Amino acid sequence: MNCYYSNLIEGHDTHPIDIERALKNDYSADRKKRDLQLEAKAHIAVQAWIDGGGVSGRALTTAAIRELHCRFCDELPKDLCWVEDPQSGERIRIVPGELRRRDVQVGQHIAISPGAVPRFMATFEETYSRLGRAEAIVAAAAAHHRMAWIHPFLDGNGRVIRLMSHAMFLELLDSGALWSIARGLGRNVDAYKTYLANCDLRRRNDLDGRGTLSQEALVEFTDFFLQTSLDQVNFMEGLMQPDRLRTRILLWVEEEIRLGGLPPKSGAILEALLYRGELPRSEIAALLGVGERQGRRIVGALADMEVILSDSSRANLRLALPASLASRWMPGLFPDKRE
Repeated sequence: MNCYYSNLIEGHDTHPIDIERALKNDYSADRKKRDLQLEAKAHIAVQAWIDGGGVSGRALTTAAIRELHCRFCDELPKDLCWVEDPQSGERIRIVPGELRRRDVQVGQHIAISPGAVPRFMATFEETYSRLGRAEAIVAAAAAHHRMAWIHPFLDGNGRVIRLMSHAMFLELLDSGALWSIARGLGRNVDAYKTYLANCDLRRRNDLDGRGTLSQEALVEFTDFFLQTSLDQVNFMEGLMQPDRLRTRILLWVEEEIRLGGLPPKSGAILEALLYRGELPRSEIAALLGVGERQGRRIVGALADMEVILSDSSRANLRLALPASLASRWMPGLFPDKRE
């Protein structure tokens, strides 16, 4: 979900079903679609590294931000590792993790000179990495914009900055990666880009802060950013209510049983997994009140539907949330598949 919306902001629409296929090394025959699948896979690999503690305690340091860019770009297909100079038409290779060495312009914003980037990155780190927890939550929006304003890399800044914000909230709010600021921004992309661009405006008058840039615009973006975050928390809380999630899953199971897609009693396994997290295979027959052979047949049918998974043929079972069933199990999480 995070990957889908972050890439959508960049104009790359790779549906989560196609992203999920890429994670299974099932790629489109179309080269452009395949490249976008690989791009999505790279994003997910970096977020998995973040969620595993890759930047814990240092998400706003120059070293961590460069490593985010390096890890992301290292996984990209070759065709996506180049940018074109809009003035000269020259193709320039993106070097993973390298601070830019060229002048750039993004929309109306002319970024700081490449020689100033290291100095501004050091100031950014000193300013934002030493805040207390409450201050850091409020400052998350400012950090998001200031990094975009510095524009430290030749390309890939937007994704790196959203991954940085994800890492901030993961640590500050113990979010467990169960909600994503990228989803909120991606669903309000025009407002996001407008508020973000407004923060580039010069100070309007003596009442508009004391720095070079408009404080009023930054306050407006901060309000938008934090309200968007809160909306995502509330949305995911509603989706993850155990009783409601259970009802949606079991309604789907009952329908599949009536259609002959699943054997009777399949729902008992999913219900047990929903509340227990994992289920030893040795307990399946007793749970269902059937013989071991029938228990294996039911497990096999659920595995074929990709709603359960395990690390091996003997390992415990876990609940899966396939993208193809998102509209039924977690409605609204992302758009339905478009043909």
